[in-house]
Amino acid sequence: MNFDEYQEKSRKTAIYPDQGSNLVYPTLGLTSEAGEVADKLKKAIRDNDGKLDAERREAMIKEVGDVLWYAAQICTELGVSMDEVAAKNIEKLYSRLDRDKISGSGDDR
Repeated sequence: MNFDEYQEKSRKTAIYPDQGSNLVYPTLGLTSEAGEVADKLKKAIRDNDGKLDAERREAMIKEVGDVLWYAAQICTELGVSMDEVAAKNIEKLYSRLDRDKISGSGDDR
């Protein structure tokens, strides 16, 4: 499955207020789910010396899937395909790599 196919299929499950003109809802959902990914790792650090057992690993994979779902909805709300976003991101990263700017900070490096 490619990103665009995922985006199209995931949209069938998108049920939230003002769908099609509501960027706020999926953006808040994305941050919430990203927090859940971090929380799973935090608890592995606290409870299991930072090691991911099979159960924790599967829980993190599910949460990353939720992050992906919200990212897909944000793309749809913005009117852009996930394939395009992914391609632009790789282009940006490779440009930084070519210019030896892969590390550091700032959006426009």
